[in-house]
Amino acid sequence: MKTFFETILWNARLIVLLAVILSLVGSILLFVVASWDIIDAGIKTLHYYTDSNHAGHDIHNLLLNAIISSIDLYLIAVVLMIFSFGLYELFISKISIKELSNIKVLEIHTLDQLKDKLAKVIVMALIVAFFSKVLNMDVKNTIDMIYFALSILALSLGLYFLHKDGGSKH
Repeated sequence: MKTFFETILWNARLIVLLAVILSLVGSILLFVVASWDIIDAGIKTLHYYTDSNHAGHDIHNLLLNAIISSIDLYLIAVVLMIFSFGLYELFISKISIKELSNIKVLEIHTLDQLKDKLAKVIVMALIVAFFSKVLNMDVKNTIDMIYFALSILALSLGLYFLHKDGGSKH
């Protein structure tokens, strides 16, 4: 009875495959959507410069916003990819084919390593999202500029401590 229960319990870990597969599918979809957004912005830019009627179009902001939004989507796609690799290696099996590669970013041995990698990429995605919002921000008075400067200082300090923490472990 004990062996039977332990077998069921051990094999229950395979439910993680659902999260692995769907995270990987989500990652691929985000890569495709982000790439399409850049291509679409490029097509609109091309039409802008080849069309004689430029009235009412702010093509530079459109292109810049599309690229920055795509970077944000790419970072989230990377989060999902790291998540799926990490879950697979932690709960299912080591990926033997990765030994043929020198890529170390996907090397995950503990749940804490997975959390650290995810946290760093998520912070970068938040910084890119912040940058996107800043591009559309209207600075109307001195207090807006002070808030802007303080937010950049806070982001810089956060990145510093994130990097300092990561450097002390290795």
